[in-house]
Amino acid sequence: EVQLVESGGGLVQPGGSLRLSCATSGFIFSTYAMSWVRQAPGKGPEWVSSIDNGGGSRSYADSVKGRFTISRDNAKNTLYLQMNSLKSEDTAVYYCAAQWRTSGSAYFRSPQLSEYRAWGQGTQVTVSS
Repeated sequence: EVQLVESGGGLVQPGGSLRLSCATSGFIFSTYAMSWVRQAPGKGPEWVSSIDNGGGSRSYADSVKGRFTISRDNAKNTLYLQMNSLKSEDTAVYYCAAQWRTSGSAYFRSPQLSEYRAWGQGTQVTVSS
């Protein structure tokens, strides 16, 4: 069974940092490009970042570029999102998602989870003073 489980979310003050993790199982993680997608209250989903299967190429939404870093540890089947200099606008549920292998890319930018092979339950990030 394909599973993705996000963790690391929580309440943080503006300017603070969090590191999200996505533990995966049920598929050969190292062969799939991965993405992070988020959805803020009352808003549609927003693509955040993608990384290729080997971790050598990455891309980011303009809203997070310079503040967030996507990475992966293929030996641990885990995807990460390091978030620094957090803003209230970053408040959202964050989902990790596995791209379809045939179209996988560090530059795939779909905000729609239905366009991915699988995704997790999400983890809540709240940035507030």
